[in-house]
Amino acid sequence: MVDAHTQGDNTSCGFIALIGAPNAGKSTLLNALVGSKVSIISHKVQTTRALIRGITIEGRSQLIFVDTPGIFPPRRRLDRAMVTTAWSGAHEADLVGVLIDARKGLDEEAEQILGRLSEVKARKLLVLNKIDLVAKEMLLTLANAANKTAKFEATFMVSALTGDGVGDLKAWLAEGVPAGPWHYPPDQMSDAPVRQLAAEITREKLFERLHQELPYHSTVETEAWKELRAGDIRIEQTIYVERESQRKIVLGKGGQTIKAIGEAARKEIAEIVEAKVHLFLFVKVREGWGEDPERYRAMGLDFPKE
Repeated sequence: MVDAHTQGDNTSCGFIALIGAPNAGKSTLLNALVGSKVSIISHKVQTTRALIRGITIEGRSQLIFVDTPGIFPPRRRLDRAMVTTAWSGAHEADLVGVLIDARKGLDEEAEQILGRLSEVKARKLLVLNKIDLVAKEMLLTLANAANKTAKFEATFMVSALTGDGVGDLKAWLAEGVPAGPWHYPPDQMSDAPVRQLAAEITREKLFERLHQELPYHSTVETEAWKELRAGDIRIEQTIYVERESQRKIVLGKGGQTIKAIGEAARKEIAEIVEAKVHLFLFVKVREGWGEDPERYRAMGLDFPKE
């Protein structure tokens, strides 16, 4: 039986892109808005590589959030692919939420993003994040300065971490999305396949464990996903790095690092799939994967030309 809401009976539905500099808090805000983990969060910048949609219901509106990669001056091919993806997400959305880290204010990265917003035809709103860390007077000054630089329909001050202000933002978005039927079933929270989400979780644990030791030349792919008779799930994932020295870092002394990464990822994946998970991790060297078009397609990115 299809829910009556999905048939467009006084319903609304729209795509909302969240854009901003790396570490502005887009993934944390997305998870707060959806009420579940659909995007990985890391203290390292650039953890979101492709567009990940989180879906939530507010009243009779279905909100489909697009968490884009952080926008920054690109240096490598992978950088260019991520920045291009971020702007394409903004151009294709109904509403665009521009996140600014209130602690950093209008730094060079934020100024560059605001300077390009005139190219985006969608309705735009300003979201000042991490307000729990900044004095109120500074927030008002920052909001005024940003609104002078770009045209926003509304300004919201939130803390994605504590949830402060998130409810007001969600209610405003529900009023702002276009009228129409829902695109997804009412109980669906993401259109990222669960295999992809599982790989993202392992990649997050990789970043958390290794911090600055491992460069961004690493990716995780779910190679096998098998449901066993007892309802358990067996998952095989491969962590790809570019050099043997990186492989040794991921494995750790006596395999302790990879074991800890696997245990942390297994617990979180099990919570999401609501089943016992048997996770097997492998680490392989794939030289030059950062220049392989097939790897970009697997991550949902377009392979940029030189």
